[in-house]
Amino acid sequence: MLSQIGRLVVASHNPGKVHEIAALLAPFGIDAISAGALGLPEPEETEPTFVGNARLKAEAAARASGLAALADDSGLEVAALGGAPGVLSARWAEPTTGAGRDFAAAMRRVWTELAGAPDRSARFVCVLALARPGEETYIFEGEVRGHIVWPPRGEHGFGYDPIFVPEGYDITFGEMAPEEKHKISHRARAFARFVDALR
Repeated sequence: MLSQIGRLVVASHNPGKVHEIAALLAPFGIDAISAGALGLPEPEETEPTFVGNARLKAEAAARASGLAALADDSGLEVAALGGAPGVLSARWAEPTTGAGRDFAAAMRRVWTELAGAPDRSARFVCVLALARPGEETYIFEGEVRGHIVWPPRGEHGFGYDPIFVPEGYDITFGEMAPEEKHKISHRARAFARFVDALR
């Protein structure tokens, strides 16, 4: 079924996310193009769950482009913050000025709101939704557990990667080589389920 996709819209305007998904798709000969490159509008993420937002974005991109569309909704859930920032992970980085998203500020907010809480456990969650015009939408989920550290460490990855240490490691996603992160990340785990199902 993967071989039948050919060209696929990555329903995201986040360059880091598009790059990661395109790299995961590349070995399968799938030509991935971003919604931003096609000039597709970015739908408002109005759903309260990762599944709901991934489905909304994938179906909107499929309708607008006439192509298969793969959307990712993902974020960081911190246990001591009741699962926040969760589906608001990107919004926590929304600028107060006209500049782009400020994840340095978002990471500071996570640390400030933890306020010395002894529980630093957290998880990254990823939901992929694959939609085609007029067909059923498929959902694939992945997660990676770990804990929050401060100060941020590493220059790799994007978003909250510099403050997240995955279980079994002593380095953050931000310190991890991209090829290593791609083996264990929440996105890689959701993508593995996507590949298994489509095969």
